[in-house]
Amino acid sequence: MTKKKREKTGANGSVNEVLKGVLDVTRSGIGYVVIPNGAGDVLVRPGNFSTAINGDTVRVKVIKDNAGSKRREGKITDVVSRKQTEFIGHIQLSTNFAFFVPDTDKPMPDLFIPLDKLKGAKHKERVIARLVQWDKGDRKPIGEVMSILSKEDENDAAMKELLAEAGFPLSFPSAVMDAANALPVVIDKAEIKKRKDFRKTLTFTIDPIDAKDFDDAISIKKIKGSQYEIGVHIADVSHYVHPDTVLDEEAYKRATSVYLPDRVNPMLPEKISNELCSLRPHEDKLTFSAVFTMNTKGEIKDYWIGKTVIHSDHRFTYEDVQQIIETKEGIHKEEVLLLNDISQQLRKIRFANGAINFSSQEVRFKLDEKGKPIDVVVKESKESHQLIEELMLSANRIVAEHIGKVKVHDKPLPFPYRIHDRPDEEKLKPFVEYARKYGYTFDTSTPKKISESFNQMLLAVHGKPEQHVLEQLGIRTMAKAVYSIENIGHYGLAFDDYCHFTSPIRRYPDVLVHRVLETVLDKHPVADKRMEEKSRHCSERERAAMECERAGNKYKQVEFLSEFLGETFDGVVSGVASFGVFVETVLHKCEGLVSIVSLSDYDDFRHVESDYSLVGRRSGRAFKMGDKIKIKVVAANLEKRQLDFEWVLGAAEPKEKSKEKKAKKKKG
Repeated sequence: MTKKKREKTGANGSVNEVLKGVLDVTRSGIGYVVIPNGAGDVLVRPGNFSTAINGDTVRVKVIKDNAGSKRREGKITDVVSRKQTEFIGHIQLSTNFAFFVPDTDKPMPDLFIPLDKLKGAKHKERVIARLVQWDKGDRKPIGEVMSILSKEDENDAAMKELLAEAGFPLSFPSAVMDAANALPVVIDKAEIKKRKDFRKTLTFTIDPIDAKDFDDAISIKKIKGSQYEIGVHIADVSHYVHPDTVLDEEAYKRATSVYLPDRVNPMLPEKISNELCSLRPHEDKLTFSAVFTMNTKGEIKDYWIGKTVIHSDHRFTYEDVQQIIETKEGIHKEEVLLLNDISQQLRKIRFANGAINFSSQEVRFKLDEKGKPIDVVVKESKESHQLIEELMLSANRIVAEHIGKVKVHDKPLPFPYRIHDRPDEEKLKPFVEYARKYGYTFDTSTPKKISESFNQMLLAVHGKPEQHVLEQLGIRTMAKAVYSIENIGHYGLAFDDYCHFTSPIRRYPDVLVHRVLETVLDKHPVADKRMEEKSRHCSERERAAMECERAGNKYKQVEFLSEFLGETFDGVVSGVASFGVFVETVLHKCEGLVSIVSLSDYDDFRHVESDYSLVGRRSGRAFKMGDKIKIKVVAANLEKRQLDFEWVLGAAEPKEKSKEKKAKKKKG
């Protein structure tokens, strides 16, 4: 039996079998290699880690299979890939050598730092270090200092620590930077001749005010009557980033850019993301385009997909476009207003077909020069955002439909579809029962009927006290969207075919889509046997980025409210658990915990799972999701990214249902 075959037959876990999985190290130092596909895990004791550290993908050899127990023990034989190579910690310096001691609650060895790799770091200074070599048999891994962290800049260190822990490199290796810097700035005239030329067609970008990487542009040209040619032009990253190069390997490893409150950790070096591929105004740029023949009703009559060259005439911000929509005045107003009308038609068609209209609020922090939050702003989705969103969705859908028709040896062409499964039945049932308490009924007979019921509820609940709780709980019933070659469609968008084509500067799956699409357009489709593996990797990195972004936002929330200790705010109960209630401040959207210990001064509260509430045994006082209450900020722990609130008994207190209170009213 080959090693590859042994890795696949992981369910039995017999002695000497080699399995592949991810190492999870506990604080006590014991490790567990988690085997995918529900095949359990293998316990690894500290002496058997070889050169593996927490988060690494490893091969583990089973050395003990305890009879009658699911617990297997193993010894790590190889590190397949490392999750993390950069760490934050401090330097221990002696006369002839130095060590880097990582700041982590997951045990790992110190790194030996050669004195010529210290970059000027002194004893006990906090630094970022990279693991550069750790061969089998080496007693200590070898590292180098990447940068020294300033004591004054805790914000910078905190954000870098979040990125490093999530496995995102903090800088690009010199070989990657050299490759990026070597790319030509001037577009070759021979390359332009190969492409469809849109440089004389009105084209513009619409992006956030602080954006630097413009990876999509829109063009519009009237054809005849009510028919228009609308182009969605996407930066042609694959022209510059070729397979099996250092640029491609680094982009694949990261798989996504990470957007933290005070920075972007990019997937590609700035030379590519902000210069060569950014569709800046008044510059010729190479693009990959989906061009629609469309009428004013939003009906796509025909489409063309191919390589293009564009010249953006104007750079709009979302605010610019929103002002044109509201005032009917401004540069290119006729084209902007027409595109907005068409996008709103596309939106109506999508919801009529069963797309679910969940609204979500995002927060943005206003920061001072040191990255400290001084205000919180709630971002709204307006028609200017929807204009771009609907056109991008259409491009992604059409590209996926186009590829979906292609066969290689009578089999579907491997392609990273963006898929979204229908709601989980086990999660849907209790939600349907809970929604019924508010008078909202669900038809669960078919997936489309479920989405129609969701939309009817979301429309009816708007502006009512229960809106927040039903929206939040409804979102929790949904599956997570992922990348896969198994095309099951996108339930939330109500598309049979969907992919990510429109953001290759910041998402690696889009680069894969462009490459597959190019082989199809050249009439020589190439089947990548590793496409499902690549899709899984991109899904995992996307989840890691989302968790990192949430942690970054939470850090800024804690930092912001730390200036308001002892102050009282209006809040909404956003979650309920056996240990307390989570409350989100109305003004800042900052979430903290009112612990059940602090509530014990008022009553003995019990958790009622079916009702998403805490209920007092004596008083009957209930805290339910969506309830408006007043809270006081009592603690802000930056290290744990944790806010502690206390309930303030007052005007916004939840209704009491106790016999005692009713009796008092009767006496009164």
